[in-house]
Amino acid sequence: MNSSARRARRTALAVSGTLIAALVTGAAAPASAAAPGSSPAATTAPLPALDPVALKAAISGLPNADVTGALLRITGSAGHWSGTSGVGNLETGQGVPSDAHIRIGSISKVFTATLVLQLAAEHRIDLDQPVQRYLPGVLPAELPSVTIGQLLNHTSGLPRGAETPDFGDGSPEWFAANRLKSFTPQQVIDLMAGEPMQFAPGTAQQYNGMNYYVAGLLVEKITGHSFAHEVRSRITRPLGLHDTYVPDADDPRLPSPHSDGYLTVKSPDGTTHPVDVTEQSPWPWAEGGMISTPADLDRFMTALFRGRLLPPALESDLFTVPDVPSFHSSQCRTEADAGRACMTMGLMRVKASNGVTVWGKTGSRPGYTSGAFATRDLSRKIVYSVNPTNLEGTEMRYIQQMAAASFGTLVPAGS
Repeated sequence: MNSSARRARRTALAVSGTLIAALVTGAAAPASAAAPGSSPAATTAPLPALDPVALKAAISGLPNADVTGALLRITGSAGHWSGTSGVGNLETGQGVPSDAHIRIGSISKVFTATLVLQLAAEHRIDLDQPVQRYLPGVLPAELPSVTIGQLLNHTSGLPRGAETPDFGDGSPEWFAANRLKSFTPQQVIDLMAGEPMQFAPGTAQQYNGMNYYVAGLLVEKITGHSFAHEVRSRITRPLGLHDTYVPDADDPRLPSPHSDGYLTVKSPDGTTHPVDVTEQSPWPWAEGGMISTPADLDRFMTALFRGRLLPPALESDLFTVPDVPSFHSSQCRTEADAGRACMTMGLMRVKASNGVTVWGKTGSRPGYTSGAFATRDLSRKIVYSVNPTNLEGTEMRYIQQMAAASFGTLVPAGS
């Protein structure tokens, strides 16, 4: 379990690293059935057959003290299934909408990485050049040169950032009281001033949200437009993703339909009660502030994997894991035996015990935990969202169950 200080950083930077553990430690899955391959990079091992009973059981038993609701959407040539469980509103008892808008947290990083890779494809930036060349004065002056590619695949070694009361103590009580508080990307980046590097750039991998605040500013500097504008013009509008966007910094709303997000907070008298945190500042921005829907995330991942957004040379970076150690990264902590990296320039990789490799991204904001994963050949794609009532990761049990029923028992990709 993380300390209070580390929970504070996780909340402040919207880091969803611990959630990948749910995918790589799933319980046993139903018996396998062969899945068709449809591309040169097709899945080379059988996927488990979709078992409606097991899938329904994976999200059953809601609401409870830890999770109020869940949804799961499975598509692809190997079968379809969708379901919801629990409630979307504790007061009315209304169910979870299957087409709910969700706060996708760090899945936003996949959009950010795609934009940066597009700029590289246009020869407007060089992934091997220091980001300081393009953004002079943005990073603290004492930090060494860090390449753009190292930002994207989390091998930069940048500091996590100093702890400060302005960003809270990591408690549900602080967030519930300060959920509309906002910070600029530069304010977040400035937290690195005076802090030591985690490791020399390029020598290891550690999941760090700081990388993607810098990447978002890079997009804005090179294009001359806002990050939100570039997401809209380059990704969501061309793909028809009508429910995916970067909220304005002063817009805490979550469009309907949606499930409300809650946090259980403790009152001064020691009693606990749920606080609705559906409306919250989207300040994590290019690192973790976007809003989407299951259908839109499915369409985005499909287009990305099929090469509609990137040319082959840059698309390959989405599926290339650097051959470096994992430096105490919660995102790759289940690769501890191998001790190797598991993330690419935008995605992460896990592998099932039946040989199926899965690529995707997790995301988390208070009240919302989500993920979008797929096999490389898109024969199976899943998007999930659950609504946890705490910041301790107790929703992992449901993610484990969904992952196991969807892909099989997942094991470290480095093994």
